[in-house]
Amino acid sequence: MATPPTLSGRVLFLSFLLILSSTVASESAAVAEEEEFTEELLLRPLPDRKALAHFHFRSLASPSAAAGRHHHIFPKAISQLVQKFHISELELSFTQGRWNYEQWGGSDPMSTSNAKPPGVELWAVFDLPLSEIDATWKNLTHTLSGLFCASINFLESSTSFSAPQWGFKVNEGNLRYGALPREAVCTENLTPWLKLLPCRDKAGIASLLYRPSIYKGYYHSQKLKLRSSQALGIVLDQTLTVVLQPNTASGKQRHSTDGQLQPNWSIRHLFNNKLSGKCLVSKSSRIFLEIDKGIADKVSTSGTDDSWNNEFFVLSSSPDRVIEEVNDLKVQSSILYEYDVNIYSEEKSFDVGITWKLSLLWSCTPSPYHTSRFLMGSGNERGSIALSFLSTNLQKQISGSSDDCSIKAVIFQVVPWYVKVYYHSLEIFIDGNRKTISEVVDKIHVTPSEDKLLPGTLEMLLRFPCGMQSATLTLDFDKGFLHIDEYPPDANQGFDIPSALVSFPEFSSARSYPEIDSSFGSPLLEDFQEDGIVKSYTEVLLVPLTTPDFSMPYNVITFTCTVLALYFGSLLNALRRRIGEEERELKKAGKD
Repeated sequence: MATPPTLSGRVLFLSFLLILSSTVASESAAVAEEEEFTEELLLRPLPDRKALAHFHFRSLASPSAAAGRHHHIFPKAISQLVQKFHISELELSFTQGRWNYEQWGGSDPMSTSNAKPPGVELWAVFDLPLSEIDATWKNLTHTLSGLFCASINFLESSTSFSAPQWGFKVNEGNLRYGALPREAVCTENLTPWLKLLPCRDKAGIASLLYRPSIYKGYYHSQKLKLRSSQALGIVLDQTLTVVLQPNTASGKQRHSTDGQLQPNWSIRHLFNNKLSGKCLVSKSSRIFLEIDKGIADKVSTSGTDDSWNNEFFVLSSSPDRVIEEVNDLKVQSSILYEYDVNIYSEEKSFDVGITWKLSLLWSCTPSPYHTSRFLMGSGNERGSIALSFLSTNLQKQISGSSDDCSIKAVIFQVVPWYVKVYYHSLEIFIDGNRKTISEVVDKIHVTPSEDKLLPGTLEMLLRFPCGMQSATLTLDFDKGFLHIDEYPPDANQGFDIPSALVSFPEFSSARSYPEIDSSFGSPLLEDFQEDGIVKSYTEVLLVPLTTPDFSMPYNVITFTCTVLALYFGSLLNALRRRIGEEERELKKAGKD
């Protein structure tokens, strides 16, 4: 029979538990201090009477916290993803709709960093030997597919991803890129994305994400981007960019000779939801309302003291801070109005909005060239891909005449293996005149496609004269044949060629805010101030291929079975009748 523990033994055991619990609590507090979370929202009126909303969430795990197994704020799934697959950088985007570069801007950080091609785009940089990257990429696609409830696992095939050298992002051969242009985007993808936030959509700025309001917009793109290093730890940026049409039925809209008045809107009006305070674990929670340069210039010339209450518009509440952007010429450009959500609570309601007093016409800063892509030719045998450049006259800011200056453009294009591109057929026309390849192309890298093994990849550095108004590039291709098992269920709709990426290395999309410094602690504005290049995506091409008549196997089986049934049925019927006649003859003979 066991003896009960003594009083001293119980005291020692309880003291041990207290020491252990205090140690765990101190370690948990230390880990929590090493992790940070911030939430921000940017609102901007657009020239075509729409409104842009950009949600930005950042989760940060320091090197010591990233190496541990327990997390309080940072999502554990992302930490395990980085450690298992040795990821240095990764970006995954789900996009519905196409960014309007002419109306919504083409050279600002929003359009160059958050305007993504339709469908799914995934790229990753691995800290692994080159021989292990392809196998790791396949496992990564399956993991992301299960994590975000999407068809990302289709990118595991070698025919679906490529290894760009410098056209997409300069790397050492450890980058892999894949895209699914036809992937549908719905709430099944948004819900796992929200689960990575510490407060999800129950509190904070994410509580504004009312699904019907988000998915009825003209453009919707949710992105996940992470960076990992031994010095920084893991930095996870989650962004959601939507373009919405404010409902003008309830408000009175006036007209004038200058055009139609912009619709009035507010946060509650756009999202049909109210802001329920801040996320309690968030280090900072801010809302910015941005006024574009075209409006800011007119406001500055009006001579009003308060830029948020002038003759053109008025904000629903006074901002906590006004941040002015300064361009390269040290001239005021756009204006940011900051609202700190920390000072508001459920008792003190918070709703930012803008009311227009006069009609105002303006345009966003475009990219140097408006790029578009289309197909030429007819029939199911051959065709041509054309990429056109139309000048927006932005290159006039470059010093020098059109004879002694040039503009660089980098093209990155991935083509499926069943579209057999003849790269030697490249033709370039500038302002209607045909040019030789050596006159325009400075650098080119081509990875030919292999049937059912590799897609084709084109990376090209072009140099256009500054005075150029238009240019066109054409490439001829043949259409391949697929096995009947390789056709999708909707094969007659056509096959998609992913969007091409066109970047302009000499043009920067970075913004400058001299009034703020690193102590301000705004990841959104930090990203805006990074030195990024101007880039844009073209349209997705729909290529019709020769498709077999998928009803023929059914018809052949039906006719074959019918013939066999008639033949064997008639034969069995005849044999059965003959046996019956013989039996009757034998019975008749026996009676006689």
